[in-house]
Amino acid sequence: MSTEGPTSSPSEPPPRRPKVIKTNQQQVFLYVVLTLLLSLATVWGGRALVHSSETLTFAVGAPNSDEAMFAAKLATVMKNNASRFRIKIVNNPDSAKALAQFDRKQADLAVLRTDAKVPLRARTLAILEHDLVLLLGPGNKKIKSLAELKKKKVAVVAESEASLAFVRSILDIPDGPDAAKIQMALQGATLDKLFAPASGFGAVIAVVHASRAVRDKAYEQAARRGGFTLNAVDEAKALARRIPGISSETLSAGTLSASPEIPDDDLDTIGLEWLLVTQSKMSASTAGELARTIYENKSALGLDNGFASRIEPASVEKDAYVMAHQGAADYINDDTKSFMDKYSDLMYLGAAALSVIGSIFAAIYAKITRIAPEKASELSTAILDVGERIEHAHSLDQLECLQDELEGILRGAVIGLRDGTISTDGLDTFKLGYEFVRDEIGMRRDYLKRHAGEADKLAQDTAPPQQDESNIVVVKTAQSA
Repeated sequence: MSTEGPTSSPSEPPPRRPKVIKTNQQQVFLYVVLTLLLSLATVWGGRALVHSSETLTFAVGAPNSDEAMFAAKLATVMKNNASRFRIKIVNNPDSAKALAQFDRKQADLAVLRTDAKVPLRARTLAILEHDLVLLLGPGNKKIKSLAELKKKKVAVVAESEASLAFVRSILDIPDGPDAAKIQMALQGATLDKLFAPASGFGAVIAVVHASRAVRDKAYEQAARRGGFTLNAVDEAKALARRIPGISSETLSAGTLSASPEIPDDDLDTIGLEWLLVTQSKMSASTAGELARTIYENKSALGLDNGFASRIEPASVEKDAYVMAHQGAADYINDDTKSFMDKYSDLMYLGAAALSVIGSIFAAIYAKITRIAPEKASELSTAILDVGERIEHAHSLDQLECLQDELEGILRGAVIGLRDGTISTDGLDTFKLGYEFVRDEIGMRRDYLKRHAGEADKLAQDTAPPQQDESNIVVVKTAQSA
């Protein structure tokens, strides 16, 4: 009787899991790269959103006016510098109509001279030009004061009727018969014609752009013929204090003519300023960026006739005739900004994006995609399963199969602990289970060996006795005889 039962082939060890550490490291690297890329995309998108193209309406006078040509130059500069601003130029019959449009909040930008009615919401971005008041007398005749002009017929040389009203205001001449003495000179009229006896003018007041007065050779030519005398306006400082919008100006020697030198010494007069203004509601960042673009491109914004060739920063004084916009004032007061000042907003946005996106990916990794190492205690189930099959092993071969399976589990645990596929959680439980099953296999092996010896002995005792073949042959021979 054989003690061998049905044999089972040794079970093959399960395929090894991929290394958890390597796989998790790849995930972490991927999430870090994605976090950086998405953060950069967020910063870029935020910057693009903040700096998206913005159209600014620029109200100007006639298309051939200085402010209209300056607006066209500004639009070109914005386009060439890839600025986010686009300038939309809206022409009006004259500067007064343009300012009225600005006052109705139908325009973002306008140009005004400081003798005009200033809209309440106007704020200065830059000083584009200065107008000078030149008090000219015929020949060598000196004009001692503005009060003398009330008795004279005066010609006003200027580009618009607004200058005529300005001259009447500084001479303090009300509307009426006396106002007729102050007349607008015909366009193109020379000083020689104006001072001719037939004209009847005893003085000429020219209101001209400072940049144009320096370039105009007509004054030098007239001076060589002895045609006029340039007079100082002694009341300049008093007028500047009394009439808002008027500034006290100083003409340097030789401004109008180098030979002969006119004036022959520094001379006091009055003037007006041309201001580029914007709405007070414009954001500080927009106004600051506009101011920066204008100041950094002054040479490109000057007109061929000299207008806006010497752009100056807006006055940031509290008593300025037209207050500077806060954005322009901030830029003027801190012209040189540090790296942190320029890019702090982007850095804060980037840090916030990194924090939020990184937290999201960290949560995804921890809760969803991370491959968690198998706990050592979970292998105890496989060990106990081997232990439960020990009592069904009826042969040493079957027991050896179970022994091999147990050793395979141990070998897999050792490899897993090394490469990270198995954690040390429950390692004591695993050791206890392994030692228990290993001892059970040993005890079963001893049992099977002991019972196998007893079965062999029992088989020998119960077997029938064997007869001697030689005796059988003798008996058969005797019987046959």
